Amino acid sequence: MLAVAVIGGMLKPEYFMLASLLALRAARCYLCPLSTSKSWLSTKASPLGDTNILLMGPPGAGKTTVAKIVAHKLGIPVIDIDIDVLETTWKMPVAAKLATVGGQRFLEEEGQALCGFSASGCVVSLTGSNPLHTEAMQHVTQSGLVIYLDVDSDDIIQRLDRMKVNRIVGQAAGVSIRDILLYRKQFYEKWLDLRVFCGRGDTVEEVVEKVLLAVERYQKRDEETYVSTRCDGAELDGHKTYFTNVVVEGLAADGGLYVPKKGFPKISKKEWLRLVSMTYPERALVLLEKCIHPLDISASDLRTMILKAYGSNFSSERVAPVKHLIHNQYVLELFHGPTASFKDLALQLMPQIFAHCLPPLCNFLTLVATSGDTGSAVLSGFCQLTGADRHRTGVLVFFPEDGVSEIQKLQMMSHKAGNAKVVGVLSDFDFCQKAIKRMFGESGLTGSLAVEYGTVLSTANSINCMGSVVYHASAYLDLCRDGVIGFGEPVDVCIPAGNFGNSMSAVYAKQMGVPIRRVISASNHNRIISDFLTTGEYDLRGRPLLPSHSPAIDILRSSNLERFIHHVSDGSSRLVKELFTFLDTQKHFQLPKHLLGRMRQEVQAGWCSEGDCLAAIHDVCTQTGYLMDTHTAVAKVVADRLLDGSCPMVLCSTAHYGKFAPAVFKALQIRDIPQDPVEQLKKLEISASRPGVHAEMEKCLRDGGRRGHSVCQADYSVLVEEVESMIQDSFLKVV
Repeated sequence: MLAVAVIGGMLKPEYFMLASLLALRAARCYLCPLSTSKSWLSTKASPLGDTNILLMGPPGAGKTTVAKIVAHKLGIPVIDIDIDVLETTWKMPVAAKLATVGGQRFLEEEGQALCGFSASGCVVSLTGSNPLHTEAMQHVTQSGLVIYLDVDSDDIIQRLDRMKVNRIVGQAAGVSIRDILLYRKQFYEKWLDLRVFCGRGDTVEEVVEKVLLAVERYQKRDEETYVSTRCDGAELDGHKTYFTNVVVEGLAADGGLYVPKKGFPKISKKEWLRLVSMTYPERALVLLEKCIHPLDISASDLRTMILKAYGSNFSSERVAPVKHLIHNQYVLELFHGPTASFKDLALQLMPQIFAHCLPPLCNFLTLVATSGDTGSAVLSGFCQLTGADRHRTGVLVFFPEDGVSEIQKLQMMSHKAGNAKVVGVLSDFDFCQKAIKRMFGESGLTGSLAVEYGTVLSTANSINCMGSVVYHASAYLDLCRDGVIGFGEPVDVCIPAGNFGNSMSAVYAKQMGVPIRRVISASNHNRIISDFLTTGEYDLRGRPLLPSHSPAIDILRSSNLERFIHHVSDGSSRLVKELFTFLDTQKHFQLPKHLLGRMRQEVQAGWCSEGDCLAAIHDVCTQTGYLMDTHTAVAKVVADRLLDGSCPMVLCSTAHYGKFAPAVFKALQIRDIPQDPVEQLKKLEISASRPGVHAEMEKCLRDGGRRGHSVCQADYSVLVEEVESMIQDSFLKVV
């Protein structure tokens, strides 16, 4: 039986049964008593040297028992704050002290006693209420690494019930234990360095192992690095690349994309089950903590960023809700963010992470190539920055002038706050993307910008997939929560694909343990990804980019295929480099035959004609009242062709239908279309019962008005001039 680290207490003595307190105290009495000295010094080598390992968590989390076993395995002393500090200081049992002074006075005296605590190289079991005392925690955290035993509330309540404990310190009459546990969680998350996320029903041994692995992970940051898809195993230039480097640099110096050297972490079934009942921000926090080393971003800082990224700026409380569409098909609505695009899920968070990771004394200009949605999402995210972060960061967006919808263009032009600029290019997305990659590859250019202007170039590519992994996982968990499936039962996911980043995120989610059976990549009539996944040949020779009703996936050079080939080839960066170098020079490459079958096992593909896209919008709206955008319709058509009915199919709805109003009007066969974009949205909204109005998009268009923007020729040197001009306008020139 797990023992509780702090005795349950009372706000007033009459609220508690002394028998309950004594029962809990007795459940812990088998622990070996230590020295009664107020100062401990380890004589054995702790894995963290003189630093203590401080276990923190609510009553019933098992801190005392886990601390004893961890200390035994490490061969270092264990300290129980209840017994070795509080009872020694007070010369009486904790239960007696609590009954004497009452809950509020108890918390204060407990904190003051902890302020005199001194130890080195030990495992320390804090009380469940220590984190409520700021001064005490400021003192004790200086001596150690704080590990939060994040245990499922149901498990804790069951343990307390078995020990006849019905109240804990600070719990007022009429407040349930579940409510007080929820209240206390904010304090635990304030002080933690590491979270040990315990699965539902984890045993003591499993928790101990997780603590030891957490300490080991903390020590071995050098093993949690990133490599380029084109790097031959060794670190670039002999240097290790950490998460912070990836965030700031964006693209690797050799032209490749960054990937985690060890892949994405695997999560156990018990942990997934616990995530089912959690909110989207809570899920994001747990998953991203496992992907981002705490020395890159602390858990408390990451929590602050996530709560800001996924809060009132999303029109749905569930952030990315899953809705039933028809038969065995479900829609993952990724358009509830401020710019009505799936890009918001990553780009409301990314600028905060970017600003956090920036080294001092430099300005940073983020270059973005967009086929429509990324531009406004990046601008929206960066415009939320404040203070110095806002002044030393800038965003320059290049987009195909005639290759995005009118509403997408208006959205981008509406963001003028701070150092932000959009430039239309008289070419296609592929030209814009290739030009930016070329800039990063020219050391003379990047070096002169750094020396002359004190400005470093960056891009938004390399960490977006991490944020996208969360919503693929969350969609599966929502289906579990709603009783559509049980955890472990498979689902298929169909994703409209252009640059392949969204599809790659689903592959990574599967790697983490989400039971996705098939990732299906859906193309429009440009179908470059569909052809490649069918034949293994990537061929751009004589292949024009065709305009479509789904312009956000009008892409022929899908950059994230580098990550996919790196993944299916077990990290063969030599192969990736050879293939994409050949693509740059010869406009095509052929994947080795032995990898084609493996690639098809990971991702299947199909494509959709323009007529079928519009027909799907019309048919679904007529049958269900649900109005899809053109990209979701592409996914629907391909999903229908590949659906076998054996498991649910999740369609990724990457944008709100209002962003592509003219095409949707055409699909619904509505005439007399208003010229004003806001009026177009209003007219479409009365044509469907769901999804609802996207108020933020309407507000953006209504308030932003039509502003001018720069338009330039498809000339690389002209784009470079735009970069220099942007830097001069945004940042002070270094003299």
